[in-house]
Amino acid sequence: MPIDEESQLRAAYASDLTDARRQIIEPLVPPPKPGGRPRTVNLREVVNAVFYLTRTGCGWRMSPHESPPWGTVHYYARQWRLDGTWARMMGVLRERVRQRAGRESTPSAAIIDSQSVRTTEKGGRAGTTPGRK
Repeated sequence: MPIDEESQLRAAYASDLTDARRQIIEPLVPPPKPGGRPRTVNLREVVNAVFYLTRTGCGWRMSPHESPPWGTVHYYARQWRLDGTWARMMGVLRERVRQRAGRESTPSAAIIDSQSVRTTEKGGRAGTTPGRK
């Protein structure tokens, strides 16, 4: 089922997909697996539910009533994380944003902040308690 086969019959949330954004990510959503029952869930509503949960920070079971069941949304979100669908979506969106800003589509350099990288070493005397000397 394409990402927009059913029309939306509810009021839109601020986190919902627009038609233009849907057209960008629709080709990146994996097709249904061969065999078995046909897909009956509206994938646009699944994506809208994931975006709502991400934006609001609420729990899975606290998703809006008009969203698909939380277990269905969780299943697709997890599958798409494991198979790399979310990473592909973010890559395509990042390239589009960079092109709109007049930059090359892929970054040519990266910066890593060494202060945010944890190490396994303890620091000096402050890291040792008096009983362990």
